[in-house]
Amino acid sequence: MISGGFTAGGSWALRFPKPEQIKFFALVKGGCWLMIDGQKEVVRVGEGDVFLLKIQKPFVLASDFEAEPIDAVSLFAGKANKTAAIGNSADWVQIGGHVKLDASSGEILGHILPPLIHVPATSPRAASLKILLDQLVRERETELPGEQLVSSNLAQLLFVQILRVYMESSAPLPPGWLRAVSDKRLAPVLRLMHGNPARSWQLGELAKEAAMSRTAFAVHFKAVAGVPPLTYLTEWRMRLAKQALREEDTPISVLAGLLGYTSESAFSNAFKRLIGISPTRYRSSSPETDGRHDTESRRVHMDMRLE
Repeated sequence: MISGGFTAGGSWALRFPKPEQIKFFALVKGGCWLMIDGQKEVVRVGEGDVFLLKIQKPFVLASDFEAEPIDAVSLFAGKANKTAAIGNSADWVQIGGHVKLDASSGEILGHILPPLIHVPATSPRAASLKILLDQLVRERETELPGEQLVSSNLAQLLFVQILRVYMESSAPLPPGWLRAVSDKRLAPVLRLMHGNPARSWQLGELAKEAAMSRTAFAVHFKAVAGVPPLTYLTEWRMRLAKQALREEDTPISVLAGLLGYTSESAFSNAFKRLIGISPTRYRSSSPETDGRHDTESRRVHMDMRLE
C-alpha cells in the first residue's frame, strides 16, 4: 500500500530509526520539532514544510520536548496502510516515505546531496510542492481506485521538485553530476552518453551537441562535472556495470559489448582499474547475487513509497 503517515493530538513525540534510503516527509497540518541524533541544532517544522533526509541517523518528531518518544516501528507495525494515530485528535497531520533509487543514481545522489534539505512552506519556490502535497493528501483521503499508482507517481514528482528547489535556491553547486545535469549546455551531452553508453563517443561529437568548440567544451565540462568528458563516460559505464553485476546474470563478455568494450579483457581491465577488483570477483561478493531481482523490479529506476 503506497500511503502512510500519522495524525497526532496533545503532547507527543515519535522516534524513527535511521533511514536506510533517502527519507522524505511533509507536515500537512500543525507544527513540530525535528531532532536528529548527535546534532545539537533542533529544526522547527512548520505547516506545509517539506524535508528530505539523507543522513543515516535516528530522528525524532515532537510537539513537546518533554514528551517521551514512542517507537515508530512499533506504532506502525501491523498497519496495512502504514497510517497511525497518536491521541484522539488530529491537530498534527504528517505524511512521509522513502526514495528507493537504482544503484547508479543512488550512488551518485548519496555523494552530492546534503544531509538535510528543508523547504519551508513560506519559500517562494514551495508553491509547486504544495500543489503536489495537496493532491497526495486528497488521494489518501478518498481511497479511489488506482490510488496507489497515483500516489506513487505524485510522490516521485514531489521528490524531483524538491531536488529542483534545492538546486535553484542553494549556493553554487560543487563540480559533479548534479551540477552537470542542471547545466543547459551539458544536459543534452549527458543524455547522449547515458542513452547510448556503448557508442565510442568522440570529443568533437559531444562538443557539437553542446554548440561549443572542442577546447571550450573540454574545459567547461571538467569545470562543471569535475572530470573530463571521456573520463565521465568511463565512470558512467562502470556504474552501469556494477548495477548489472549485482542484479543480473548477463555474461561478462556480453556486458562488455553492451558498454562499448571490444573484448571481455578490455572491460575487465577497465573495471579493475576503477573499482579495484575484477568483475567476476565483484559479482561473487555482491549480496544480491544470492537473490536476483526479478525483471519487473529491474525496470523500476525510482520507487518512492509513502510510510
